[in-house]
Amino acid sequence: MSVTQVRLNLLPMSAAPSPTTATPAPETLLLGQILDFTSDPFEGAPQDSARHLSRGGIVIRGGKIIEIGPAARLIETHGTARRVDYGAALLLPGFVDAHAHYPQTGIIASWGKRLIDWLEGYTFPEESRFGDPVYAATIAGRYLDLVIAHGTTTVATFCTSHPASVTAMFQAAQARGMAVVAGKVGMDRNAPDALKDSPERAYDESKALLKRWHKQGRSRYAITPRFTPTSSEAQLEAMGALWAEHPDCAMQTHLSEQVEEIAWVKELCPTAEDYLATYDKHGLIGPGALFGHAIHLTPRERARLAESGSAVIHCPTSNTFIGSGVFDAAGLAAEGIQVGLATDTGGGSSFSMLRTMGAAYEISQLNGAVLHPAHLLWLATAGSARALRMEAEVGTLAPGSAADIIALDLASTPAIAQRAARARDIWEALFPTMMMGDDRAVKAVWVGGVSRR
Repeated sequence: MSVTQVRLNLLPMSAAPSPTTATPAPETLLLGQILDFTSDPFEGAPQDSARHLSRGGIVIRGGKIIEIGPAARLIETHGTARRVDYGAALLLPGFVDAHAHYPQTGIIASWGKRLIDWLEGYTFPEESRFGDPVYAATIAGRYLDLVIAHGTTTVATFCTSHPASVTAMFQAAQARGMAVVAGKVGMDRNAPDALKDSPERAYDESKALLKRWHKQGRSRYAITPRFTPTSSEAQLEAMGALWAEHPDCAMQTHLSEQVEEIAWVKELCPTAEDYLATYDKHGLIGPGALFGHAIHLTPRERARLAESGSAVIHCPTSNTFIGSGVFDAAGLAAEGIQVGLATDTGGGSSFSMLRTMGAAYEISQLNGAVLHPAHLLWLATAGSARALRMEAEVGTLAPGSAADIIALDLASTPAIAQRAARARDIWEALFPTMMMGDDRAVKAVWVGGVSRR
């Protein structure tokens, strides 16, 4: 753990940055290298999907990106702007983590066997503590400080079945100016009593939280049945009804993570055609639906996901950590299915989207497909933003987007520096940081036009 991480972990909640203590300057000009996507790399030549400015600038005003272009021109046309020069560092959109469990922050990297063992041995006991608002607030703040230190500026996270856990996350996010998608977990079976709710409670409490937080500032609500094994048909029906009433919310859950899980779903729902059908039956599919993992899909499920406009979220460090399987990123994208990328904290073993990109590359290699660095960066930024239906706000450097920007040091360690020095283009310069980088590579983080690191 770096000195920076230790310092962030020890910050009391009162020391967290807040909109009243950190406000955007009238106009700021960030200078450095810039890499900006112009097209989806999965739909054409990936190496040509972005423009690279070896010396560029980004103009920020009112928390948003106003203009992007060559540094010399922007210096001339925005001469009164406060100037922040990052030299050779690479300016990128802040990373977008499309599937996480912030309540599992404290149990990340816990030794375990398989999914169900891990849930029963670590996850459920830890999540039972989140009925305490003080504890929930402490972990929410710690989690967001950790991900900011790693360059993540937007997260989609499961909370717990306790409303206090949702309030804590949205309050912590607002204090940091972050865009966060979050929701109360519904689970009414196959779980400890301390975590169970009911179909009625899941509906009523989720609706009340939705009305309080959805689209309040940068907060977005996600209707969140944990997964079919812990949500009865009655609860899935209630969650589907709530989503039908509020279709601009996200809906997040899990799908086909492990073969034992799929067999369990078959036992619980013997008449369902497959795992996806248990959600489809209750209207829990379509644009805005985020299915975490989605590793062991049938051909019918793949076709239905593509047809419905649902998104699947790749969680590579989690998949290897608990031995779930090999996700088919290239194949699913080729079939027209939206794909996002995520750490899956704490089943995933890292808070870093850099490490997550590296793991995604390795898993794709095992699947016989080579992902280009452009594919990896897209999944961690614009691809995840699109899955969340937030591409107009986050994940890109397009004018009008929130000024969620990171500066990456492409020579953050001697090992990375010596490889990057041999690079023939920007992709070769960036790839070593994807494979070997950590929070030391994150030179700066801007959230909504405010410097957070």
